[in-house]
Amino acid sequence: MATALTYTSVLETKLCDVPPDTFSSGNSVRVRMLWSGISRGTERLVFEGRIPPTEYERMRAPFQSGNFPFPVIYGYSAVGIVEDGPPDVQGKAVFCLFPHQDTFTVPVSALTVLPGNLPPRRAVLAANMETALNAVWDSGVGPGDKVAIIGGGILGCLIAGLVGGIPGTETALVDISGDRATLASHMNVCFRDTQDAPQNCDVVFHASSSGAGAATALGCGGQEARIIEVSWFGDACPAMPLGGAFHSRRLTYQSSQVGQVSHTRRARWTYARRMAKALDLLTDDKYDALITGEVAFADLPAMLPDILAPGASGLATAVRYEE
Repeated sequence: MATALTYTSVLETKLCDVPPDTFSSGNSVRVRMLWSGISRGTERLVFEGRIPPTEYERMRAPFQSGNFPFPVIYGYSAVGIVEDGPPDVQGKAVFCLFPHQDTFTVPVSALTVLPGNLPPRRAVLAANMETALNAVWDSGVGPGDKVAIIGGGILGCLIAGLVGGIPGTETALVDISGDRATLASHMNVCFRDTQDAPQNCDVVFHASSSGAGAATALGCGGQEARIIEVSWFGDACPAMPLGGAFHSRRLTYQSSQVGQVSHTRRARWTYARRMAKALDLLTDDKYDALITGEVAFADLPAMLPDILAPGASGLATAVRYEE
C-alpha cells in the first residue's frame, strides 16, 4: 500500500492510503520517492478550489487521481529511485511527472534518468525549468536583447537564470520585494523595483500572477516588443490596461504554456528531449538558491496552508520522504 497527499476540499489535505499499482516486469518500474516539489502557483489554485470547470480536463496532471475540484491527488514533480524495473534503470535516480506519493509504479517511458551530476533534491525544479525553457523559446530572445522579467517567483527566477546566460543580453528581474535582489545576482541579472522597471525592452516576461504585474510588463515593452505571459490566473480575471501606448507601440501579448513544445522547436523536439534538457540545465548549482524550504512528507498536510498562503515567503519547497 502506498501513501499519497490528497486534496480533499478547499484548504484541506490529508495523507491517504492508495491501492498498489499493477506492476508488469519489463514494461513498468516501481519507484521509491526521495523528493517531490510543490509547484506553488498551480497547487495553490488546486488547494483553494480555483481551477475553472472549463479547464478540469486540460489541467489534469499526467498521473493525477480523482477529478477536480475534489478529492484529487495532484502534483507533477517527483524524484525517486527505481527499486524494480528493467536493468538499464534499476537503482537509478529518476524524475517523473507524478503527485506527492511515497511509492508508485509507472511505465518506464514516463521516467527521465537524472544526469549523474544533478543532486536529486535540486531535480524537483525540473517541471518548472521545463516551463521556463519553453517560455524562452516562445519569446525568441537572443544576444543583445534588453529583457525584463516581471515577478521574482520560482518561474521568473528560472527564466532569469536562462536569459542571464545569453551573451550580451541586458536583463532585469523586477519584483516588489527587495529580497529578490540576491536571487537576481545568483542568476546573473540585475534587480529592479517595480517603481524603477526598465523601459523600451525588446522582450518582457510576465510571471507575477497579478494584474499589477501585467500592467508593469506592458509598460516595459518598447516599440513592437513581445510580452510573454507565463502566469496562470485560474478563475481570476485581472484588469489589463490595453489603452495608453499598447496599440501605438504595436505590442504583442503572447501566452506561453508547457502543455505543448514551443512552435519554434516542435518539429524537432519531443517532450522527452525537452525534459532531458531541463534536467541538464539544472546541473548548474546556482539553482540551489531557489529551494528555500523543506518539509517532511508526514508533515505536509499540516504545513501546506502556510506554504501555499498568498504572500508566503520563500520560493520552492522540497518535500523530503526519507529521514
